Amino acid sequence: MSDISLRFATPDDANDIFKLVLALAQYEKLEHEVVSSPDHFRKVLADANSGVEVLLAEHQSMVIGFALYFRNYSTFVGKPGLFLEDLFVVPEFRKAGVGTALLQRFIEIAE
Repeated sequence: MSDISLRFATPDDANDIFKLVLALAQYEKLEHEVVSSPDHFRKVLADANSGVEVLLAEHQSMVIGFALYFRNYSTFVGKPGLFLEDLFVVPEFRKAGVGTALLQRFIEIAE
């Protein structure tokens, strides 16, 4: 799908991120485990030292997917890296290349 755009989330995107997290939890049947809130995402994205980043996928200004990752360090390899915590695309846009686009961008960032 050519009209999909990717961008880094800002604190202003906290509500949309939280909606996607809830949708992911529902998909995984884990809604009961969600204790985060939009404020959590707002704070972590406002903190330049948090190491947390969120890539958003959009279609016509509507957020349709996300990839949340953070910096880590491998003691075995002796190098810093990135850990992909969650990748989720709303059902209506699955099989449209959105997840692949998010994953490809994550790989580019990691390299």
